[in-house]
Amino acid sequence: MSELLELGEHISLKMPQAVNSFSVKLGELELLANRDEIIPLMHFLHDDIRCQFINITDLGGVDYPSRDMRFEVVYHLLSPVCNQRIRIKISTDEETLVPSIVKVFPGADWYEREAYDMYGILFANHPDLRRLLTDYGFDGYPLRKDFPVSGYVELRYDEEQKRVVYEPVKLTQEFRSFDNLSPWDGTDYVLPGDEKAKSEAT
Repeated sequence: MSELLELGEHISLKMPQAVNSFSVKLGELELLANRDEIIPLMHFLHDDIRCQFINITDLGGVDYPSRDMRFEVVYHLLSPVCNQRIRIKISTDEETLVPSIVKVFPGADWYEREAYDMYGILFANHPDLRRLLTDYGFDGYPLRKDFPVSGYVELRYDEEQKRVVYEPVKLTQEFRSFDNLSPWDGTDYVLPGDEKAKSEAT
């Protein structure tokens, strides 16, 4: 752990404009970084002799709807030379562009596209920022916390039209309201179909 803290101090001293804070969590060094300085920071982490984080393992989004900057972009890098991992977090919102790191880590290409497709996070200067997992006409961003569980539309293949058609979602049952009463205590009202059992008990 002391080795990771020393590495965090080294990075924050060399890149004070980019690193807001650092800590060790779950056995990995975690940096909270400045969004506008993410490219210089990534270059440093890639090239510095004490870092050599030459592999991008993952890039993902996290949604916190109650925050002004509702999204976090989380980068996971690996240094095979130093046998270390690092996590970098930056914050953004629905409209603020995040600089793309594809020129530093070409492997971030599809990760950034996925974050755009699932969360609507926008990456500046990405070579091909378009949907990756959903259809091109898809409405909304499925991993946002305010996206409805049922979605907005459903699709099916129409035999008459010989093509895929989009239709508004139709729920097959009415919305259910749960009373959260204990099943051992029973309900304080008569369940549908249980009228006879209740009358015999009294």
